[in-house]
Amino acid sequence: MAIHLTVAMRVIATGMTSVIRYVFTRTTTLIITKRAACWSLFIMALTGLSASSFAVFAADIASSHFAANSNSNSNSGSSDAIKSDVSHIQAPISKTIVTTIQQTWQLNLLKEALRRSDSGYQVQQMSTQMNQKRKVEEALAGTVDVFWSMTSKELEETVLPVRIPLFKGLLGNRLLIIRKADETRFAKVKTMADFRQLKAGQNRYWPDATILEANGLPVVTSYQYTNLYPMLEGGRFDYLALGAQEIGEELASHPDPALKVDSHILLQYRSPAYFFVSPKRPELAAAILAGLESMVSDGSFDEMFNRELKIEQLYREAKFEQRVIIRLDTPDLSPLTPIERKELWLDLFSMQGAK
Repeated sequence: MAIHLTVAMRVIATGMTSVIRYVFTRTTTLIITKRAACWSLFIMALTGLSASSFAVFAADIASSHFAANSNSNSNSGSSDAIKSDVSHIQAPISKTIVTTIQQTWQLNLLKEALRRSDSGYQVQQMSTQMNQKRKVEEALAGTVDVFWSMTSKELEETVLPVRIPLFKGLLGNRLLIIRKADETRFAKVKTMADFRQLKAGQNRYWPDATILEANGLPVVTSYQYTNLYPMLEGGRFDYLALGAQEIGEELASHPDPALKVDSHILLQYRSPAYFFVSPKRPELAAAILAGLESMVSDGSFDEMFNRELKIEQLYREAKFEQRVIIRLDTPDLSPLTPIERKELWLDLFSMQGAK
């Protein structure tokens, strides 16, 4: 009360009441934050109020002005203008991004793409292990900003895809982990009909499971990836198909003397892997895309890809052209998939394979 009395006396003495109301009426087209800052300093200097005292006074003046204005001058549009001013005030964009991607080719690529976009982003890795479903949920909630995954129509409609294939299509070229005792059985496969006699194992959350099922292949699924190895050894299914670039490392991380990488079959389907970004961070998706496009354009994407994934060595060891190729359709592949951009893909999809 004392503050209000003091203020009132000073305002009356200087004729400030009419000045203040005039200012609020005539300056509604200015950005509200600039208007508040300028006139706050002016009034505080003129009246001698402290910052805390002025805050109380200004709130009373502003509320009474807006109430009076809305009742007596509905055609002035000042209230709408102020609302419009407030709607343009946005929180600063965070330069820290949270990702589930671990120390891999994908993480190195993400960091380089962000550096190329000159965005100042800093990458923070989450240590929590998540399945695909959980990653999507966390991205929708905004607690995960970016993750990577093989694509699907549903995924592209749920979160923001950055449509540059991270593995140039290599992830859709699958080799098989099989039981050593079945090596001769797999060597007899020549056709799709032969291959359909074998049963696949897959993670239920991976898009691969849907692709295999859509092509009429029998599939046994697990919600936990690590469960697939003992299930394979125990005869629950006949093979586990993994990307050619990852299969050796994956088998080494789940050592089992009863299992091996098949040397006869290449399972092939068009299903690229992308970075996927939280819908809450569209500016991040744009930055990643800009960086990747820059790398593709100057050839540094291919250079980094070939070096980090040891592509020449992979081709020598996998012997793709000497394998029987089983090609599958990808029924729900997005029409926005950049298949026509030849620079984004390896030439594996044009191979004839063994006959």
